[in-house]
Amino acid sequence: MKIGIIGSMHFSEKMLEIAENLKAFGHEPLLSNFVVSFSGKNDKEKERLKLDQKFNEDAMRRDWDTMKEADALLVVNLERHGIPNYIGGNTLFELAAGYFAGKKIFLWNPIPDIRYYKSEIEAVRPIIINGNLSKIS
Repeated sequence: MKIGIIGSMHFSEKMLEIAENLKAFGHEPLLSNFVVSFSGKNDKEKERLKLDQKFNEDAMRRDWDTMKEADALLVVNLERHGIPNYIGGNTLFELAAGYFAGKKIFLWNPIPDIRYYKSEIEAVRPIIINGNLSKIS
């Protein structure tokens, strides 16, 4: 199965690790074209790079062009800004686009308790894998 890996670019190292592990399960991981450029950078550098790519390289559209090819999306939602299982605005856009395109949605961790859009995430009925890639089928 082709699995699009999405999430905050601040989680780039984890996304790359997950991509390698998905291969061991026979899946074909799809990543943002930009994810490698974030690896090894500190949070300040990642934030600057993210804004540059978003505004100057049309990163949001280019990433979705990659994710359209996926059979399913895996949202990597780790702790960020003191929020467990964080899902930011751009990831929420990608998650919604995947839902509207009829893709299966998997969450690495449970749905974050973010009052502004928790119910929207619940409504897409994601499959929560709790970090267990064998739950993806």
